[in-house]
Formats: sequence, C-alpha cells, structure tokens
Amino acid sequence: MNVLRVLATSVLVVLPALPALAAELVAELVMVEEPGCVWCAQWNAQLAPIYPKTPEGQFAPLRRVELRDTRKGTTGITFARPVLFTPTFVLIEDGVELGRIEGYPGEDFFWGLLGQMLTDKTAFQGGQG
Repeated sequence: MNVLRVLATSVLVVLPALPALAAELVAELVMVEEPGCVWCAQWNAQLAPIYPKTPEGQFAPLRRVELRDTRKGTTGITFARPVLFTPTFVLIEDGVELGRIEGYPGEDFFWGLLGQMLTDKTAFQGGQG
C-alpha cells in the first residue's frame, strides 16, 4: 500500500511539471546566410514575408545567422557538421541541430523538405499542404 501512495504522490508532483519541461524544447529554423548570396535573396523575396504566418513558421520560428559566425562558434548552436553553403536552413531544438536543408531548391521543394524534416525530427503536426 505504501508503494502505491509513493507512486501516486510522485505522479502528482511530476505531472504539473511536464508542460514546463516540454516548453523548454523549442524548435527554431536557423537560416545561415551571407551578404551577396543570390539564393538567400531569392528565399527572402519569395518566402520570408509569409514564413512566420505558416504552421511551420509558428512551430519553428526563423532565426538568421551569418555564415562567418558559424565558423567563429559564436551562435550558441551545436551543429552536426560545419555549414559550408548559403543558404542553409538548420532545424535546431534546445540549441542542437536536428536536421538541415542545404541550399534553396525553390518554393515548392522547400516546403516539402521542411515539412518532412519537421515531421521526422519534431512533434510538428500539420503543414503547408
């Protein structure tokens, strides 16, 4: 009987903390860019204005990082491997890379790749469709 009481008390203590723990793991989409990048400019023209309004953008807000800062190690992100190309879109959660899209393959392919990455690597449900 004491074991059940301890277990019930433990559950009552832990359950209220679960939403706070889950809230700490926030996904971000980091766009690594550099001045003069033509593909970055194309993404900025085509998708930057709408990205925050999409389910993807609300789930994984965009954060921009300069390529040179990734080489200096000043981003606060643990990359799986060095970023070599711009744009590179890195999905991070709790400061750690979960996946990436290297380059900008155009609007249609970008949404498909991003949706698949979010679905595979996070709790994301839904998408651009």
